[in-house]
Amino acid sequence: MGTRGRPRHPDVLTPAEWHVVHAVRHGMSNREIARRRGVSLDAVKFHVANALLKLGLERRAELRTWRGVPADSALHGQGGSDMVLQLGTIGQIARPVSNIQTAVDFYGGTLGLPHLYTFGDLAFFDCGGTRLFLSANDGPVGEPSVLYFRVGNIQSAYDELRARGVEFENAPHLIHKHDNGVEEWMAFFPDPDGHLLAIMAQVGG
Repeated sequence: MGTRGRPRHPDVLTPAEWHVVHAVRHGMSNREIARRRGVSLDAVKFHVANALLKLGLERRAELRTWRGVPADSALHGQGGSDMVLQLGTIGQIARPVSNIQTAVDFYGGTLGLPHLYTFGDLAFFDCGGTRLFLSANDGPVGEPSVLYFRVGNIQSAYDELRARGVEFENAPHLIHKHDNGVEEWMAFFPDPDGHLLAIMAQVGG
C-alpha cells in the first residue's frame, strides 16, 4: 500500500519554503514577502514555521545567518577554498527612487541607459558592465547607494571576510534565478559608517 499525501521532497526544504527563507535572509518582513509573492500572510508564517522546525532553529532571526543552499542550486557543494580573497569589479549599484516608472523613463529614455529588465517596483539598467539597480521599496530617497562587489566564490569570500572581522547582516542567499539558469547570490554587510555593502556572485547557467 502506498503512502498517503504528498511525496517527501528530496531537499531539506520545499521550493516554497526556500523562496520564503531566501526572502527572510534578504531582510524582508513576512508582510513584504506575502506582498511580493502574492500569497497570504498566514501562508508565509506557515512556511517560516515549517522551515524552523525542519532546520532545528528556534527563532526567525536565526534564518538570517543559516548557511543552507538548495540541493538543485549551482552553488550546492561549492564550499570554501584556499583561494586568496580578491574583491572583483563593482557588479551592481543600488539606488532608491520615489517612483519606479518615472525613474525608468529617466534612466532609460532620457539618459539612454540600456534597460535590462523590470520586476514590479525593481528595475535594472546596464552601465558599461556595471548593473544599476533601482528600487522604490528600499527606504527613503537620499540614503547612500549600495555597492555590490563581485567575487568568484561567495562562500569562501564570506568566510574570509568574517575572519577579518566583517559582521554580515545575513548569510549568502539566492536573490534571483534567471530563465537561463544563472543564479544571483548575495550577502550584505555595513562599512564603519553603517553604509551597506555587499558581495555578489553569479553561478550556473
